[in-house]
Amino acid sequence: QVQLVESGGALVQPGGSLRLSCAASGSIFSTNAVGWYRQAPGKERELVAAITAAGNTYCIDSVKGRFTISRDNAKNTAYLQMNNLKPEDTAAYYCNADQDWVIILRGNFGSWGQGTQVTVSS
Repeated sequence: QVQLVESGGALVQPGGSLRLSCAASGSIFSTNAVGWYRQAPGKERELVAAITAAGNTYCIDSVKGRFTISRDNAKNTAYLQMNNLKPEDTAAYYCNADQDWVIILRGNFGSWGQGTQVTVSS
């Protein structure tokens, strides 16, 4: 099983950028797909972007052209580069990993890490 720790969240002004990191330990990270999710107050957690073990990526329409997911298997870390941030991007961001792409897309995980808070405000 992969253990994950998110970091990199901060308060940023609209139009700003952040890079979130998802550091993994435990099982073989390179064989897992990774998803970045977010949960805003009063809303359900949603998938933002995901990357397969082979490096193929997916992201939701609202972040296309602004967010980029990547991974560095040598460092056991996945990243979410977020540019041109908007107030509606404000949320707690979480990562999770699994070898099953369907689980990644559905976000069907029994446990989550503490996440990292992103606040976009002037």
